[in-house]
Amino acid sequence: MSPVLPSTRSPLGSWLLGRENEGRTARRIRVQLLLTLFLVSANIIGIAIVLVLIIWVVPGPEIMQTKFLMPNLVGVPVFIGAALLLGIVWGTRRALKDLRWSRTGDAPTKRQRRIALATPWRLTFIQLVLWSTALVVFTVWYGSIEPEILAKVAFTLASAGIVVCAIAYLLSEFALRPVAAEVLSYGDSPGRRAGAISRSMVSWIVGTGVPVSGLMVIALAATIRDDATITSLIVSILALGAIVLFFGGFMELLNTSRTIAPVRVVRHAMRKIEKGDLDARVVVFDGSELGDLQVGFNRMAEGLRERERIRDLFGRHVGRAVADHALDHDAELGGEERSVAVFFIDLIGSTRLATQLPPTEVVALLNRFFAVVVEEVDRNGGFINKFEGDAALAIFGAPVEIDDAPGAALRAARTIMKRLEREVPDCEAGIGVACGVAVAGNVGAHERFEYTVIGDPVNEAARLSDEAKKVPGRIAASGDCVESAGPREARKWRTEREVQLRGREALTVVSVPRKAAAEPIESA
Repeated sequence: MSPVLPSTRSPLGSWLLGRENEGRTARRIRVQLLLTLFLVSANIIGIAIVLVLIIWVVPGPEIMQTKFLMPNLVGVPVFIGAALLLGIVWGTRRALKDLRWSRTGDAPTKRQRRIALATPWRLTFIQLVLWSTALVVFTVWYGSIEPEILAKVAFTLASAGIVVCAIAYLLSEFALRPVAAEVLSYGDSPGRRAGAISRSMVSWIVGTGVPVSGLMVIALAATIRDDATITSLIVSILALGAIVLFFGGFMELLNTSRTIAPVRVVRHAMRKIEKGDLDARVVVFDGSELGDLQVGFNRMAEGLRERERIRDLFGRHVGRAVADHALDHDAELGGEERSVAVFFIDLIGSTRLATQLPPTEVVALLNRFFAVVVEEVDRNGGFINKFEGDAALAIFGAPVEIDDAPGAALRAARTIMKRLEREVPDCEAGIGVACGVAVAGNVGAHERFEYTVIGDPVNEAARLSDEAKKVPGRIAASGDCVESAGPREARKWRTEREVQLRGREALTVVSVPRKAAAEPIESA
């Protein structure tokens, strides 16, 4: 894979740029090497463009003449060597000065962050100065020898200088991406920045502006000069066309990779979010509008994490079903009639436990007790409506309807009692199970309300929990609840007795699990 092509495996978009958390020394060396390599390569490309344009493309006097021997053999090589050395030293010192905070590990000021993002432009300015100097020096030198070659040299050096500056800017921006990522990690915008439009214009200048200008110059020269031949025009146009194809494609590759890299990194992180990995984040390394996209993704992911944290916290307080219902619907005061099943579980001998055990041990015991209750209620599709000291009320069928709510409540009660005998033998409890029509909804005031269920089934379950302390198995279910349950669960229960519950005129049929019916009643 090309080093400048975007990669989703690297947090900075390219393996050539290393890791986000790379050490400062290693990162400094990496960035310095990349900058030096890229800037030298850009100048070599510029030199090649000069040779092609001045020898084969731009019409005018031949440059390889004896009268140009001194500038050709002495001036050009000396200037190239001196310019490359000066450019490396000047650029290195410029970068070291602009990014001193990055070496020392100090937090950059807003001004330092602004300068860091502008460093690619500042390095490009160095190339502009060097090529402008070459333009002035060699145009004057060659023009003093042969005035007719002045326009040819000037256009050639100007075109090559523009190309070098454009390539230097894009490659410098790529090499300094780790620094940009650190700057942008501070969140606030440090000031003006280069946007996607600026990059597109840079690519257009090299891929279209300069080549088209060359064609116009060739056409103009052909109309002015008497010595222009069809063959020379064909050679010039073909050579310029080859330059257009090569550098146009190269610049398009650079610009497109700069655009696609942030998008691909964000898309890769979005796939993680889709799979449930809400910890996914991206490194913000682009200072343009695409960087805003990266920042926006991180904020979205942070919002999702916060929403999930609130949902989890909310669900722990009011129950998962109620939390999901409240988040998916507008929470308003009021209720509706629902057919529900409820059970009320009450710890036996809690007063005695409170006097015999330290408070911390009592709380630990209650937590173990309620852990069993909550797990089985959740497993059977219900939710804990409220905890009341050492008791709990569980609802089945509201706010989310479930198939066979009475059967689910009866099954949960049986399973809880079996698990308590095995896992929390220190706790004894009585469970009352009932079903019927109740009002389910939000009760309270607009500033503070809770979801609850009110009606006869709740009262009956509370009374049956007291009765459960007197029957085998410590579970007392109303006969109506057993009859309403599905046949598979109903077969596991049998009628134990009829009792008159407190506050009710009619007798209530009490059913108990069949396995527990033969067990002797232990005193509470």
